[in-house]
Amino acid sequence: MYRVVLASRKTVEWIGLLIVAFLFVFPFLWMASTAFKTMPEVRQFPPTLLPETWEWSNFAQAWESGPFLMYTWNSILVAVGILVLQFLTAVPAAYAFARYKFPGRNLLFGLVLIVLMIPGQVIFLPIYVQLSGWGLVNTLWSLILPYAASAFGIFLLRQAFMQVPDEVIEAARLDNASEWKIMWTIMVPMAKPVLVTFGLFSFIYHWNDYFWPLIMTNSDEVRTLPIGISSLHMSDGGTLWNVMMAGNMILILPILVIFFVAQRHIIKAFIYQSK
Repeated sequence: MYRVVLASRKTVEWIGLLIVAFLFVFPFLWMASTAFKTMPEVRQFPPTLLPETWEWSNFAQAWESGPFLMYTWNSILVAVGILVLQFLTAVPAAYAFARYKFPGRNLLFGLVLIVLMIPGQVIFLPIYVQLSGWGLVNTLWSLILPYAASAFGIFLLRQAFMQVPDEVIEAARLDNASEWKIMWTIMVPMAKPVLVTFGLFSFIYHWNDYFWPLIMTNSDEVRTLPIGISSLHMSDGGTLWNVMMAGNMILILPILVIFFVAQRHIIKAFIYQSK
């Protein structure tokens, strides 16, 4: 009787998980399906799940409707540039918060947590005025510099560094290793899964960011891929949903590739944080 109840409970749990998974995956499947349909099939009712005719030319039409190679290059420069600067600032800050005791440490870390809670849209105006004063508006620097430091990265890495045993650091100091060497050659490799996870989150956020590039840029030379994809919505006097979905597929393709390559480290990071 107990085994029957246990099996029934597991069956209900599996059904619940499958329903939740389907709700999350269905919008993506619908986008991918629409990207391969013709416009008459997109408009037909009842809709079809799989395309009757696979229209691969939608991707070429989306790519050729603007300077998408330039948009892609700008997105790569912005996302990678932000990621490098965030690593260079977050690692020393997290190491200091995790391993040093200095006056005002708790107050400063509390300020970091407060920054973590403030949406970027709330403070965009003073940042815009400051960057305008420096003559950086409508440049790639205006997209990179405001995100050079990450409160989320500092918080995440601090938690990871705090889990490194004190004996490891003391042994390194006994070998006359400098604090800089301990940080980059011991702490960073031991927190590699967390670093990879943070890097992935940061890259995805800034690769998909629409608000900040829209505010800071006004020319194609410095605009990023999400802005270019949004221009498809206004083409030809109507919405070409199949072309627009093809553009969105182009937008998320690098993220999917990076996720599948790094998923092993992401799982490790969650296990590492739960210990």
